[in-house]
Amino acid sequence: MATPDHPPAAAAAPAESPRAEERIAADLAAVVSLLMRRMRAASSQGALTPSQRAVVGRLYTEGPTTTAALARAELVRPQSMRMILSALEEQALVERAPHPTDGRQVVFSVTEWGRQAIASVRQAKQSWLLDAIDTRLDAAERRTLAEATELLKRLVQE
Repeated sequence: MATPDHPPAAAAAPAESPRAEERIAADLAAVVSLLMRRMRAASSQGALTPSQRAVVGRLYTEGPTTTAALARAELVRPQSMRMILSALEEQALVERAPHPTDGRQVVFSVTEWGRQAIASVRQAKQSWLLDAIDTRLDAAERRTLAEATELLKRLVQE
């Protein structure tokens, strides 16, 4: 029992603060998420969902592929991918063609309209990011950002 002569027992030590790596990981995830939202907001393709943008972008960079391959690459069910592709087809951003060797399948590719849309989105995002770097960072900070970018590339390499 605590009395003036006998203070209460010391409280249990507070939980250890997170390791520096845990804090860095949490901060990095939050900053990357915010950066992606800001870049998305800067682009002109607000009508596309993030999943639709990802699919058009993948077809733009990797070329034609099947629904199943896209579903695997985007980590979604084939039924979900069919819905995404259907919406993109309605907007004339992708088109389907018979599979060259398997008559049961179709292959999706980006249309010219889709290529222009993706190029426009990417240009808007890059312009926003370039302006942010130019106006908010000094030369030393830009060098640090370049070094950090190389480290981030290493983190995402498989």
